[in-house]
Amino acid sequence: MQEALKTFKSILRKNNDHVTHARQRVFATLYGKGPQSMSELHKMLGCEINRTSIYRVVELFEQRGIVRRIQIGWKYKVELSEVFVAHHHHISCLSCGRVFAIKEDERIELLIAEIARKNHISHPVHQLEIQGYCRQCAGKLS
Repeated sequence: MQEALKTFKSILRKNNDHVTHARQRVFATLYGKGPQSMSELHKMLGCEINRTSIYRVVELFEQRGIVRRIQIGWKYKVELSEVFVAHHHHISCLSCGRVFAIKEDERIELLIAEIARKNHISHPVHQLEIQGYCRQCAGKLS
């Protein structure tokens, strides 16, 4: 966590942003966890930081590349960017909304690189979205 916190502060300072208590708390709340909705972030931070401030902090973090938005249908969650966690993809449950990380799969990355190459795209950035029903929710459908 110490190295990540140092990197986090460095990104803010490089962009002439202050390292505030609210920003540090939001970062610490996201660190080591999977994607979180804004509502989940607000619940975890309790009355320590108001909802409006959380939205502002997350917006700044997106602009600075500290967090990335994970689209889940028309909703979204946020998680720390690849500056802080290894590159990965997600699968989300259409029923309960849980998000599961897909362990690194080199085949996916090779396929994306090949598609980009064939379409003359360099340095491709991508987000893979897979949706379905988790084991628990699928059992309820039967």
